[in-house]
Amino acid sequence: QVAAASGHTVVLVDQSDEILKKSTKGIEESLKRVTKKKFADKPEAGAEFIKKTLKNLTTSTDAASVVHSTDLVIEAIVENMDVKNKLFKTLDKFAPEHTIFASNTSSLQITKMANATTRQDRFGGLHFFNPVPMMKLVEVIKTPMTSQKTFESLVDFSKAVGKSPVSCKDTPGFIVNRLLVPYMMEAVRLFERGDASKEDIDVAMKLGAGYPMGPFELLDYVGLDTSKYIIDGWHSLEPNNPLFAPSPLLNKLVEEKKLGKKTGEGFYKYK
Repeated sequence: QVAAASGHTVVLVDQSDEILKKSTKGIEESLKRVTKKKFADKPEAGAEFIKKTLKNLTTSTDAASVVHSTDLVIEAIVENMDVKNKLFKTLDKFAPEHTIFASNTSSLQITKMANATTRQDRFGGLHFFNPVPMMKLVEVIKTPMTSQKTFESLVDFSKAVGKSPVSCKDTPGFIVNRLLVPYMMEAVRLFERGDASKEDIDVAMKLGAGYPMGPFELLDYVGLDTSKYIIDGWHSLEPNNPLFAPSPLLNKLVEEKKLGKKTGEGFYKYK
């Protein structure tokens, strides 16, 4: 959506036409919300903006057949290294030499993905934040093999879609999640020890640190399964790092399928 709205030609690829229809509809709804604010007093200009944006967007279920005409590939599929590497290996065979590959992963190693291809110098991370149309930040990740030219292209692209890029080496969690996930886990440990209630911890961080959400509200919003997946991955990389220690309570809630907002219950209950 943000790429198409900023004048880029975009091909959205997914596994089925059904998913793509749903995605396109979602983008259209989202654009309508954007135009309500952006073109509040000019409905015609708003309608024109939506039309123009959607014109920049086509869809496909076959990534290999559309990659031959691309300058940039951004992968945002399931957080599974094997599945990602399989995709990148395939696309590497069909993409032009100049094409840059980027992953939107939030917790997996970019270097490992780059090594699945023959274009390690044209490979980096572009980590957008949800909801992407609203959030201004993009983390641009440079691996030891990413060329300066590639890095600059990724920074330029981030600016061209109206975002503020920050740069980071290929380290677990990059900047935001590397600080945010251990903070959320510390909050869970504080509650597990019985030092404070989750409600009081949430209020304390909102009013004391100015955060828009408390750690438990945020965990429920992100999804407890996602947070557990990230911490488990980091724990396997650095088993002796106390910041990455798993939480029995978090594991129990995930086991009980209480994953947060999306399932109606996590640390809190949702109607």
